[in-house]
Amino acid sequence: MTYRFFTPAKASAAAGLTAAVYRQLRDEFLGPVPTFQALSAAPEVLAATWTLMREALLAGDASRVDRELVASAVSRANRCRFCVDAHVMLLHALGEHGLAEVIARGETPPEPRHAELAAWAEASRSPVAADWDSPHRPEVTGTLLAFHFINRIVSALLDPDLLPGGLQRSPVVRSVGGRLYARTAREPKEPGRSLSLVDSGPVAPPGWAGDSPVGVAYASLREVAMHGGELLGDVARRTVTATVRWEDGRHPAEPAEWVADLVRDLPDTDRVGTRIALLAAFAPSAIRTGDVARWRLSHPDDADLVRLVAYGAIAATDHVAQALSPAHL
Repeated sequence: MTYRFFTPAKASAAAGLTAAVYRQLRDEFLGPVPTFQALSAAPEVLAATWTLMREALLAGDASRVDRELVASAVSRANRCRFCVDAHVMLLHALGEHGLAEVIARGETPPEPRHAELAAWAEASRSPVAADWDSPHRPEVTGTLLAFHFINRIVSALLDPDLLPGGLQRSPVVRSVGGRLYARTAREPKEPGRSLSLVDSGPVAPPGWAGDSPVGVAYASLREVAMHGGELLGDVARRTVTATVRWEDGRHPAEPAEWVADLVRDLPDTDRVGTRIALLAAFAPSAIRTGDVARWRLSHPDDADLVRLVAYGAIAATDHVAQALSPAHL
């Protein structure tokens, strides 16, 4: 696995909050996988991301297969090949070998309920255009939001291949990998166990989540990730917010030219940071080494890069969340 812009500290060197998150990852998931190690430079973002994913995808009694299908379908809509591969493998781990391979091929699931769920998840990329809402339980809706955020983090900070040469896209490798993780994937997880890792503070959980721990987890991630916007000036933040609203998840055909036009009139001090945040929201794999090098001239720490990318990712994710109506839940 190659990290695109920096190599995080080894998991064995983790301390404090990062070590606490890694312990839960070892106990309940696949260990400190690259997705979470990439966030470790900003422990508060790491903890909040794990908490939302854990409470939405892993805990509770909603169908884990449904949630893995949603994670895969959202990842496909967001063009996050790494996440599609990972969750196809987890569908194998749950014994859903046929469904896993259908998703891997980019096809429509044959079972109508699964097809409907996948179409719902993919439509959330552009919620306004799709008149999108959620009739699903908080765990399923929370999984969708978690992966809108995680897809963007992964596409920005990691190379797309889980294994050398893209071996994870071999059906045999996917099936074998799934069997290795089958026991961990199928163990029930107690809701709420990860909430001690985040500061829920005075922020109210969103109405769509009811009294589920998923709502606390989403509110905590939103609060933490939005703080990354403080690395930019007010006009730059308003540019990000307005663009996320009016573009409504559109995939830019030429991301470099698209974003250059959007930041052209911003102050020099904010231009490259806004460029990275906007690309994180719309086309995170288009962030280039030159963008990061220019950002590091004024912000040399890995933590600031992680926080900036997280800000762009949560801006896009919260655009989806704003479409949710508690009347449907």
